Amino acid sequence: MLGYQNNVLRVDLSRKECKAEPLNMNWAEKYIGSKGLAIKYLYEELKPGIDPLSSENKLIFMNGPMTGTTVPCSGKLAIAGKSPATGTICDCSIGGHSALNIKYAGYDAIILEGALDKPGYLLIENDKVSFEDASSLWGKGSHDAETALIEQYGHDYSVLSIGPAGETLCTMACINSDYYRQAGRGGMGAVMGSKNLKAIVVRGTGGVKIPNIVEATKRIAEIERENTLLEDNTFVFDFGTTAFLEACQDGGILPKNNFSDATDIDWTKYNGDVLLEHLQGKRGCGSCGLGCGNFLKIGDVVCEGPEYESIAVAGPNAGNSDPVAIVKANQVADNMGLDTISAGDTIIWAMEMTERGVHDFGIRFGEMDKYIEYLELMARKEGVGAELCLGVKKLAKKYGGEDYALEVKGLEYPQYEPRGSWGMSLAYAVSDRGACHMRAYAPNEEVFAASIPPYTAEGKGEMVFRLGQSNAVKFSLCICDFWATLDYEIMAELMTLVTGREWTADDMADVGTRVLNIARAFNQREGFSAKDDTIPRRIVNEALSTGAAAGQKIPMEAFEDMKQQYYAVLGWNADGTLPESLLATL
Repeated sequence: MLGYQNNVLRVDLSRKECKAEPLNMNWAEKYIGSKGLAIKYLYEELKPGIDPLSSENKLIFMNGPMTGTTVPCSGKLAIAGKSPATGTICDCSIGGHSALNIKYAGYDAIILEGALDKPGYLLIENDKVSFEDASSLWGKGSHDAETALIEQYGHDYSVLSIGPAGETLCTMACINSDYYRQAGRGGMGAVMGSKNLKAIVVRGTGGVKIPNIVEATKRIAEIERENTLLEDNTFVFDFGTTAFLEACQDGGILPKNNFSDATDIDWTKYNGDVLLEHLQGKRGCGSCGLGCGNFLKIGDVVCEGPEYESIAVAGPNAGNSDPVAIVKANQVADNMGLDTISAGDTIIWAMEMTERGVHDFGIRFGEMDKYIEYLELMARKEGVGAELCLGVKKLAKKYGGEDYALEVKGLEYPQYEPRGSWGMSLAYAVSDRGACHMRAYAPNEEVFAASIPPYTAEGKGEMVFRLGQSNAVKFSLCICDFWATLDYEIMAELMTLVTGREWTADDMADVGTRVLNIARAFNQREGFSAKDDTIPRRIVNEALSTGAAAGQKIPMEAFEDMKQQYYAVLGWNADGTLPESLLATL
C-alpha cells in the first residue's frame, strides 16, 4: 500500500545501535497506523508483567498513512508504551509538526528499546541517525531544552523532549513538542526519562507517495469542502477549546473544588472572552487549517492555550478564578513536563484533604501561588512534591480520603463531571489507559447536542462503544479529534485515495473494533478485568448541588448496568475479559 514509507526505525539505546526494517504490512492492513498499529506492536513485542520504567519497556512513536499528505487534520503522532502510572497500555497523540518530520525522514515509526547509560538525545536527519550527549540539557525545562536544540539545529527540525518530571520518573510526566504540544497522559515522559533520553531531534526532507497524486489531492480538497470542515469549526479557530467552558457551565459538568460540584458562578472571570483579550498570535498543526492554537501574553506569562482541561483543573476545580494564575500554572506544568490534568487533580485532592483534616499537605483551595510552586516540586520530586508525584490513587490509599479520589486504574479524572453526563462515567471506566475523555466523548451527545438523555443508563453501553469505535479508527488514521463529523464513509474514501487499496465503511468499523479489543487484550494479559472498570465513590454517593445537573448522582446499579451493556456489545465476558474465540480473531 502507498501512503506508508514501509519503514520502521528500531533504536537499541543500550547498544547505541539502530536499524531500519520493513513495517509489518499485515498488521497495517488490520490496524492502519498511529494508535492501533502502535498497540499491536506493543502487544506482540512486550513480555507480560514488565516494569514500565525498566529497559524492557518500549516507547513507540507512530504516524499513519495520511501523515504528510494534504488530508486535513492529519498531523498527529501517536506515542505509546506500557504506562508507569497505571500498568495498562497507554497511547497518546501529540500535535505540531514532529509526525511530519518523522514521516518525511522516511519512517512510519520509531521504536525505542533499552536505555542509554547516560543522558543523551537522538538526532535523526533522514537516514542519518546519531546519539548525542545531553548532559548540558539534563535538568532543564522542556521549553529551555527545545530552545537550545532549535538554536543549534534550526527551525526545520522538530524536537520531542521531556522536562524534569520525565527525568525524575514522575509517573505523570509528559512528552512535549513545538513547546506547547503534549503527549500528556499516563507517564510516557517517565518512560522516555527511564531511557535517559532527553529528546529526539528530527528533520526529514523526503515526501509521501500516494497514487494519482493530482487527482487524489483534488478529491481530498473536495471532501474537505463537502464536509464543510472549516465552516463548521470556526469556533475552533476563534476560541480553541476555551469555547467548552460556557457549554460545560450551562450543562452542569464544569467541575468545582475537586468535583464536589459542577458549576462556578465566577466562570466569566477566566473564560475565553477574558483570555483571548491577551491573544498574541495563532498556530496550527501540520496539515491543518483549523489553527486552534492561541498564543497569549497575560502579565509576564506567555503560553499557547491554555486548553479547556488545563483551565478547568487550575480554575474552578482548584477554587480559583484568576486567569493569570491559570495561564501561569499551564506554562509551568508544560515547561516541567507535567500532565496538567493528573498533576492538577492531585494538587486539588490534596487541597481538599487539608481542608477536611484528613492529612495536611499545606495547601487549600484557591492558594494558587502554592499550586504553581507544587508543580515544580512535583516535577523535581522535592519536598511535598515527592509525595504528590504518587498520584491520587496511591496517596488516598496511604493517607485516606478514598471517598474523594477521582481516578480510574490510577489515572486521574479529566475535567468533565460525569454526574451530568452518565455516559462519561462509563467512558472513563472502560477506557484502556484509565480515566480518559478522548476515548469516547459522551458529553457531545448527552449535554451539548442533547440528543441522548444524560441521566439514565439506557443505551449508554452502545453509545460509548459507538463513540469509542469511531475514535479508535480515527486516531489510528492519525486524524485530529476536531474533525468531529468524520464518518466511516469519508474515512474509507480517504484511505482509498492515499493507499490505493479499496477500503469500505465496514472495513473502518472493523478496524475500530479490532483496536478496542487489542488494547483490552493487552490489559487483560496484565491482570485487568471488570474489577478495574470503576466509578469513584463521590460520583455514586454525593449529589450535585447546583446547575443543570443539580441533584444528580449515579447509582451503582445504574453504573453496573451500563458496564454490562458495553461488555455485551463487544462480546466480552461478564467479568470484562475477552473470550478465547474473540482473542483468536485478533
